[in-house]
Amino acid sequence: MDVRLNRREFGLGLLGAALVPPAFAAAAYRGPNVVIIRYGGGVRRKETIDPLYSYSPYLAKVLIPQGTLYPLMRIEGREGIVTSHAEGTLYILTGRYDRYKDVTGQFLRDRFEPKVPTLFEYLRAAHGVADHEALIVNGENRMDEDFLTYSTDPHYGVRYRSTVLSLHQFKAHLLRRKIAAGEFDGEALTKAKAELREREALDLRRESVTNSPRIESFWDDWRRDYGDSGLKNPRGDRMLTALALRAMKELKPKLMLVNYQDPDYVHWGNASHYTRAISVIDEGIRQIVTAVEADPIYRDDTVFVVVPDCGRDDNALMRVPYQHHFGSKASHEIWALVFGRGIARGAVIDKPVEQIAIARTVGRLMGFDAGAAEGGVLEEVFA
Repeated sequence: MDVRLNRREFGLGLLGAALVPPAFAAAAYRGPNVVIIRYGGGVRRKETIDPLYSYSPYLAKVLIPQGTLYPLMRIEGREGIVTSHAEGTLYILTGRYDRYKDVTGQFLRDRFEPKVPTLFEYLRAAHGVADHEALIVNGENRMDEDFLTYSTDPHYGVRYRSTVLSLHQFKAHLLRRKIAAGEFDGEALTKAKAELREREALDLRRESVTNSPRIESFWDDWRRDYGDSGLKNPRGDRMLTALALRAMKELKPKLMLVNYQDPDYVHWGNASHYTRAISVIDEGIRQIVTAVEADPIYRDDTVFVVVPDCGRDDNALMRVPYQHHFGSKASHEIWALVFGRGIARGAVIDKPVEQIAIARTVGRLMGFDAGAAEGGVLEEVFA
């Protein structure tokens, strides 16, 4: 790609290089690996971490005794702080409660760009971690979250972005492969090119991003096993588990965020959509933990951080009492579990802590300073 800079852009580039922090003299990363499970879609404490009522028994009865639990984690309740999925994910990744506005100006879009670096940017800058080693596994029904991969911080940004594995990314890859192989002609080719342009246009920094050969090979292998139709591969949160397991096997990520989301299907009005989705996430976590324990690269060198994006209502007067979650007291009430290498076992920390503390805690674990984060460190996990 031919890239030409004008004099002003060239000067700004030199200035940016001069201001790059010393941490950018990348030191090879030596571990531990970190897997962040976004226990997403908005969940209540009762159906997740309470062993008497949980639909997540592996989490509640097997994993909690192995780590440090913060049952009183919360999302700050000040004005303008939204308790929803993309926002909660960015609070986790940046360590800040910020107000976000859609950057596309389109109706019902939640396309956000954080102003401060994400955990992936800090890690890649500090340790020279490759793009295929810094992954977000995202769901097919939250396409805007495919692009929570970089900030607008001038010293970090898109060059240190995370890579996303999702059904949307696979479909774009498939179109590129089919067009290049001459599998379309005539009107079918016109439609395929238009669909590819539409998909690629969703990435506002597409001109700055190309997939590495490792990612292209990953999707080629996925296509070999599951075909083109989408009828053979798992769907919903089960697909996220399948992608995460394959990524650990083929790409060996150092930092991976799995954006589970299906409990939000409760908006359709059936309580079972919520409770069954929690069980699906629980089984997904079990499979990922089992894979870690079986892999010599991950075994004894991995830390898990499990944390919801947001809470849900607990209004007993509603037919489905956990139907909505925006802005209510319960929507700010979440939890976090940290377990794995070097983490205190069997600890329950009964004090209020903030969701944004996840970022500095992960930074401490992985040997970088999340300098723009406002949250503290969950010190108890290191006891």
